Amino acid sequence: MTDSFIEVARDGAIATLTINRPEKRNAITNEMMDSIERIAREFAKDEKTRAIILRAEGRDFSVGADLSQSRFQGDPQSILMRRRELELGGQMMRALQEIHQPVICAVQGIATGGGACIPTACDFRIGGNDARVGYGEVKMGINLMWNAVPVCVHLIGPARAKRMIMSGKLFDAPTLLNWGFFDEVVPRESLDDTARAWAEEYAALPPIAVQMIKRSINRVSGALDQAIMHMDADQWLLTAHSDDMKEAIGAFFEKRKPTFTGN
Repeated sequence: MTDSFIEVARDGAIATLTINRPEKRNAITNEMMDSIERIAREFAKDEKTRAIILRAEGRDFSVGADLSQSRFQGDPQSILMRRRELELGGQMMRALQEIHQPVICAVQGIATGGGACIPTACDFRIGGNDARVGYGEVKMGINLMWNAVPVCVHLIGPARAKRMIMSGKLFDAPTLLNWGFFDEVVPRESLDDTARAWAEEYAALPPIAVQMIKRSINRVSGALDQAIMHMDADQWLLTAHSDDMKEAIGAFFEKRKPTFTGN
């Protein structure tokens, strides 16, 4: 399967995975998630690549899941098949986390919802000084999915994770650098060069040791993640039947302020 919105380029020991749908602010479709998962899995067969850069074209990194897809517009599928489809994001996130090579994510502009989740699945995050990151799901009347809650908590701690996930606000790059979400913040025009420099540093190190260390740290920090995060899709199915979600989605497309009732 091919996806014109996901591109891979290789230059020596460094591979670059680019999200390239700038005309839609890099909104993520199911097909794009499938492609990212497949590409991430394929790196396991790639002995030459020693570091990976994940980046996006355009003004914004990604505004998250494409709200025009059917699951937001009265999906006719059975609950059984909707439940299975809702696992796509988590599968993509796990595939990114399980890449053997170090992955450096370069984030510019707005990264929200799924667009904020993807960087957290990487090993390092470089932010442009124009970056603003948040999880806007709550404003849509839904929970944060894609198994992204634990990795956010691991990065910035429970109190700050609550601020990000429960508020739905966008937080600026200096704040996120202070919190530990970003590892470095640089001028927007230096973002790609900085990500490349990080990739070159890790690509020059002994690959066996680097990759073993990465996997060990991921296993220690996320030992209990999968024991509980199977339920985020079930939470979505619950919220999908709420009046508040219908109101939130309607208000989004009608460009008005929503009114929530708790139903």
